[in-house]
Amino acid sequence: MSIEFLSVRQVKAARALLAWSQHDMAKASGVSYPTIARLEKSDGNLGGRESTIAAIRSALEAAGVEFIAENGGGAGVRLKKGVTG
Repeated sequence: MSIEFLSVRQVKAARALLAWSQHDMAKASGVSYPTIARLEKSDGNLGGRESTIAAIRSALEAAGVEFIAENGGGAGVRLKKGVTG
């Protein structure tokens, strides 16, 4: 299932599930650490360029994170079965 945007809270929660630091995220996504840190300082939808958001999302999904769309219970994240953080 695809969602149209990611929230900063979803990204932080995904990193927590994987036990990733912002530096780990930067390495996995190819997005610079200062950019990751800047994007995570705000709340709401993850800002930045589409390519940056796509790189972050792709890195998290490749590591086993599933993004859950808003479905009345709120958007969220979870790990795919069999993935440990």
